[in-house]
Amino acid sequence: MANIYQLKITLNDSNPPIWRRILIKSDILLPDLHKIIQTVMGWTNSHLHEFDINGRIYGLPENDEFEDENRITDYSSVKLDSLITRENEQFIYDYDFGDFWRHTILLEKILPVEKKVYYPKCIDGMGHCPPDDCGGIHRYAEILEIIKNPGNDEYEEMMEWLGDEFDPEYFNLDEINKLLKRRDYGCIELDD
Repeated sequence: MANIYQLKITLNDSNPPIWRRILIKSDILLPDLHKIIQTVMGWTNSHLHEFDINGRIYGLPENDEFEDENRITDYSSVKLDSLITRENEQFIYDYDFGDFWRHTILLEKILPVEKKVYYPKCIDGMGHCPPDDCGGIHRYAEILEIIKNPGNDEYEEMMEWLGDEFDPEYFNLDEINKLLKRRDYGCIELDD
């Protein structure tokens, strides 16, 4: 039986830091890990993505914008524990090759499976995910500066675009875990 991986997913260059800590089955398929990352971070799964693990790129070859069939390894049947096996190993998850949201993922702990626990599970985190299509991490920093100042010329327009109630510090663990339970990621509830 698989172990449980405790992963910390950090959005690179975010300030203040935006991150999530999750528990997943070690033998999760990479496409399912992608969906979980989208859910826990708050992305909308509207763009291409790929993993860079041990110097090799994993994703969907038909989505390779460089049209080099050898650049991307098809990840559809690749399990995470076939690539990452030791605590403190890191790998990269890139989402949206235009805005270029790069995430560093750290395998913090390898844990035994606990009975009566639903996996995947988010156990901690910090910060609201930037909105998709906002222009990348540097533009997001500019947006945060704009919305701090109601006197800024762009404030009204930006708040309308963000939905009027955008809080960059918002993080709701219960909400994330409800979303994880509603979606199918090869999830399990172990009760043996």
